[in-house]
Amino acid sequence: MGGDAAGPLQQQNGRPVEHDFALWEKRVDALMVLMTTKGHFTVDGLRRAIEDMGPGAFETMSYYDRWIAAVNQNLVESGVYTLAELGEKMEQVARRGSTYGQASLAGA
Repeated sequence: MGGDAAGPLQQQNGRPVEHDFALWEKRVDALMVLMTTKGHFTVDGLRRAIEDMGPGAFETMSYYDRWIAAVNQNLVESGVYTLAELGEKMEQVARRGSTYGQASLAGA
């Protein structure tokens, strides 16, 4: 958390260890960039929503879990959609299946 010691960086051959991002993490990043570009919220709004989650979020959620929760909070606050609309859409998506293959067949 801000101001707290984060501990040592993982290093290999004297350089920070890089990792590849999962597809969903790349999509969260793209969504944040797109929504800020469209003016639905600012990076400061993203940070505020993350900070509002409190310290427990930093202990239980990954970096991009916090980002998507904060993006969602900002989009609800700016009126892009309601929580009810989001819930309905999530139910529709869940009915498609739990894998990409199942979802592809459901959409055919």
